[in-house]
Amino acid sequence: MTDRKGELAANLAKVEERIAAACVAAGRKREEVTLIVVTKTYPASDVRILSELGVRDVAENKDQDAAPKAAECSDLPLTWHFVGQLQTNKVRSVTGYADMVHSVDRARLVTTLSREAERQGRELGCLIQVALDANEGGRGERGGVAPDGIEELGELVAAAPGLRLAGLMTVAPLTGPYAGRELAAFERLMDLSTDLRRAHPAANMVSAGMSADLEQAVAAGATHVRVGTAVLGVRARLG
Repeated sequence: MTDRKGELAANLAKVEERIAAACVAAGRKREEVTLIVVTKTYPASDVRILSELGVRDVAENKDQDAAPKAAECSDLPLTWHFVGQLQTNKVRSVTGYADMVHSVDRARLVTTLSREAERQGRELGCLIQVALDANEGGRGERGGVAPDGIEELGELVAAAPGLRLAGLMTVAPLTGPYAGRELAAFERLMDLSTDLRRAHPAANMVSAGMSADLEQAVAAGATHVRVGTAVLGVRARLG
């Protein structure tokens, strides 16, 4: 446990240095960027260590992994973010522990999240996942709504009981005009965020950037970066 804590502390320090340097380069204050540590595939014991090290935001992308982990860590002062594609049959479970859902990308999901949030007496922060590889009116390879669908979906979320429209999220696309152009992709997301905030000023969260491209996300103006491997390492194969 001591060795693992030292490993995570060293990794966190390196990521912190990267974020701080990116903020300096972009002329931004460090406190403008929140680090979300993506703990997928890693045990609850790592989440507990991260909490001891001062991490307050953690993310998961699969409910079957997240639900038991969140239950085991329910005593910790953490904000839980769900960042994976979300099927409607998992909404009841996810609503039980998630504070923020980053992957809202269709009307049916909004309706189901709203119903469950109301039933459980919770308020869920919702980010619209934007697919920069999607054709007009379509969806992306890894989920997300095309940019032309943001306005309509945003209105649905904003009007839905139990939900709060928090902002936008994207994953740097692997195909399409932004493939290999992470900075351009994140700058496009910032433009879309500006458009959204004209109608919904409080929807000012921009979730973008991961271990490999967090600097580009900070440069573009992201408010939250989602980092897994750079903090937790590449998990060794079992056996």
